[in-house]
Amino acid sequence: MATVELDIKQWGNNLGVRLPAAIARAAHLRADQRVSIVVEAGRVVVTPVEDVFLTLEQRLARYDPQNHGGEAMSVDERVGAERW
Repeated sequence: MATVELDIKQWGNNLGVRLPAAIARAAHLRADQRVSIVVEAGRVVVTPVEDVFLTLEQRLARYDPQNHGGEAMSVDERVGAERW
């Protein structure tokens, strides 16, 4: 098992740890990969999350207008060089 001791650093209002390449490879982690982080018995456990590719229909089924506030930009008036 790969082992390393690292320092936790301030990152804005959060804390962060940079994973060395050898640790990331051993855990099968890659840049921009989604992970689940949970605390179990005082330990922080990081687990890769399976990539799920949704179809347009699946994405639209998850859409909730209450959470997204509707149209982001009014189309009632010109804001640039649009031709109507």
